[in-house]
Amino acid sequence: MMSIRLKPVLSVIVVAYNNEPEISACLASIQQACTGISYEIIVVDNASRDGSAVQVRQFDEQIQLLRSEVNLGFAAGNNLAFKHAKGQYLALVNPDARPEVGSLARALTCLQDQPRIGMLGGRLLAENGQDQPSARCFPSVLNDFLVISGLSNRFPRSRFFGRVDRTWADPNLASVVDWVPGAFVVLSAKVLAQVGVFDERFFLYFEEVDLCRRIKAAGFEVWYQPECCAVHIGGVSSARVEGKHFNSHGSQLSLWRMRSAMLYYRKHHGGLVAWGACQLERVWHGMRILRNQARSVPCAYDKCEESRALRGLLAQAWRDTAGGRVSPPLPW
Repeated sequence: MMSIRLKPVLSVIVVAYNNEPEISACLASIQQACTGISYEIIVVDNASRDGSAVQVRQFDEQIQLLRSEVNLGFAAGNNLAFKHAKGQYLALVNPDARPEVGSLARALTCLQDQPRIGMLGGRLLAENGQDQPSARCFPSVLNDFLVISGLSNRFPRSRFFGRVDRTWADPNLASVVDWVPGAFVVLSAKVLAQVGVFDERFFLYFEEVDLCRRIKAAGFEVWYQPECCAVHIGGVSSARVEGKHFNSHGSQLSLWRMRSAMLYYRKHHGGLVAWGACQLERVWHGMRILRNQARSVPCAYDKCEESRALRGLLAQAWRDTAGGRVSPPLPW
């Protein structure tokens, strides 16, 4: 059973979408991760078509379940939960994540001991134990080029080429970073009240990047803390969205990622940079088409078709967002 008081110290928020296979394991791990502290769990069911909500009810009736008739996305889903949260601190846990025993209690101690920490992200591990990107550098056209060109993967130990995901850094060392993925983070409710909640124009992707920028601009720090670990599958809900191009390498929905990238660049860097980031990806896929047209290997045709599809999605994302100025009507 959950350790609940009228005003819990920690509110743990899970935004779920078609997560019936994972949600019970996630909730069980959250309870073990909160050992020794008072907490509440809030689950937002984003119009799931499966039995996610039933699983939550069967798991523990004390969990606060908020059911939305439409898919609100990650940002708006968490914002809905924030309105109901009573904790002094807020933890965001993806439904496909399983925090380790005591990890949320340790994260809470870090924030209580160091009030300058505005957001703390934990160490994300794949099911096979390999590290996932858990602390990252803010997006830029240069950083996009390092990733799309493959240079980041080719030279992961370089401080320059490996800067995007900080692959050069020792994952066992805590550090102040630019931003941390929203799959497993803890932040202060007071800090959130000061900087504002998630920008709901970001339906999915880049919402935590935007929030981390605002947290740092307000004078707080964003921390990566490896003592707080979670096993994270990644991309589970996105893969269950029907009729959308899913990038299995990045575990992302391509069109939604492109839209959010344009919104982010326009908001923080202006229209010229948003256009430049779009053109970088467009030109890269054009070059990839030309390269694969000249090859006779069996996979060349498929790669050409994929690049053509992605160029089409880039053009659509640019139109949908009016060059990063507006967010398409929700849900995307």
